Amino acid sequence: MADSLRRLVNIGTFTVLQDKLEKWLSDYYINTCDQNVARGCEIIELNAKVQGQLFKLLSVCASDGGMYGGANIIKSRLLPWLGQNFFTSGGSVTADTSLSVLAEASAKDREINDLQDMYEKSMDDLERDLESMKTENQDLRDELADTKVELDRSMRASTSEKMFTDVETSELRRNLRSLKRLAAAEEECKNLRNKAGLLNDYQSEIRRLRDDIALLTARRDVLQRVPPKDISYDVNGLSDSMTSYRYTSRITTPLAIDDPVQRVRQQNLVARFNDMFAQDRLDALDTLRRYSDDHENNQRIIYCAVSEAFSTAKLAFRQFKMKVRANLAKTHYGPETLEEAVQDYINRNSDLYDLPGMVSDVIRALNRNPKIFLPPDATFAIVQPFIREACKLAWQMSALAHPLDIAASTDAELFDDNKYRRSYDSEYTAPLVNHHIWPCLMQGIKTLVKGEALTRRGASLTSSGRRSRSPTRSLSPTRALSPSFRSRSVSPLRRSRCPSPRRCLSPLGRRSPTGRWL
Repeated sequence: MADSLRRLVNIGTFTVLQDKLEKWLSDYYINTCDQNVARGCEIIELNAKVQGQLFKLLSVCASDGGMYGGANIIKSRLLPWLGQNFFTSGGSVTADTSLSVLAEASAKDREINDLQDMYEKSMDDLERDLESMKTENQDLRDELADTKVELDRSMRASTSEKMFTDVETSELRRNLRSLKRLAAAEEECKNLRNKAGLLNDYQSEIRRLRDDIALLTARRDVLQRVPPKDISYDVNGLSDSMTSYRYTSRITTPLAIDDPVQRVRQQNLVARFNDMFAQDRLDALDTLRRYSDDHENNQRIIYCAVSEAFSTAKLAFRQFKMKVRANLAKTHYGPETLEEAVQDYINRNSDLYDLPGMVSDVIRALNRNPKIFLPPDATFAIVQPFIREACKLAWQMSALAHPLDIAASTDAELFDDNKYRRSYDSEYTAPLVNHHIWPCLMQGIKTLVKGEALTRRGASLTSSGRRSRSPTRSLSPTRALSPSFRSRSVSPLRRSRCPSPRRCLSPLGRRSPTGRWL
């Protein structure tokens, strides 16, 4: 049934019939009588075919309802048309009436269809409105969920901020306690420094007293062997820094090499020279390593500081000795010579020197030296304690009747086994000195303590142009040392025990035939 109805709809017979009626109406006055009759017959045949199809559909519809399916509708509406005048309206119903009835029925059908379309359209509009409301409701739900999440986040943030504030407060309290402890520690360190300064003064006084005791002991031994002769005289008219003193004649002259003052003080100064090499030098290297990683440059700084300290001390001592000689020459008398009186006065007043001025002169000399450098944020004043001790030692060595001095040296000079020993990182086959690590201590032409030098091949090529190097340049593996590294070189006094320089290839000593260090 549905297929037959669909096929009838797809054919569009009523549309064709309507088109033919409209065309016949437009050509009615143009056509002949025969053409108009033919057109009418054609329309009737087409209408008959359509009616046949409709009756067939009607019978199929009625058969779907069973024996009595659609009987009332057929009796009320179809049977009146099944008469003799089937194709013409019979009885009291005229053609116009039937057409009007059909027109009303079609109008009602159109009205019903319009209402149905309006209803469907309104339903569609309602559905669209419903969908839009659902969408808005979903958006509101999402916004509500986001607001809830934001509120939870804000609550957690406020809670965490409160916790952070508590933690920060506790941390600040701990820091305050730590600062208080640090302040107490700094105060204690200050007190300890003051005590250490007093201890250093005590140690200096103890060394001076020991020197005096040793000197008096030597004098006692000499006086016990030879009866003394009391010869005395007064020396007046010296400068304000000099005081009058009574000179007692000696058995030995203060200018003698075996004078007790010369012998005792020389031994103590040589021991102090070795201690500076073994301890003070390493402390100064540790200080320099905080500012510069160039170990070779740090060694050069230490050596130059010692050299400048001896040069400055010798110059200051010559001026002091000239002043003493000039003042004593005005009032000197007695069997002793003027030089003996001057040396005796120097022995008695070996502490009359301007130590801060000498330290300042040494630092200025280091600043003028083109072979050494420090980073821009550091000065040579960082090794001022070492320079101070070096100046004191140099002055006391210069004040001896037979002074002690360091050997003159230059870079790229020929290595001298009689004056220096090679450092542990030297090239033992290299004949030239790359740089000196510690000076050689001499008395005249006699070597008392050997120094230390580093030898490398091509030293004459690397000895110049040190200032042009960058302070922060990385070093080669043979020169770069760890910050915690301390030179393993032993003191010159200990190293002087080595029987042969060629056998002392290590600062620790020499090897036995079995390979062990002795």
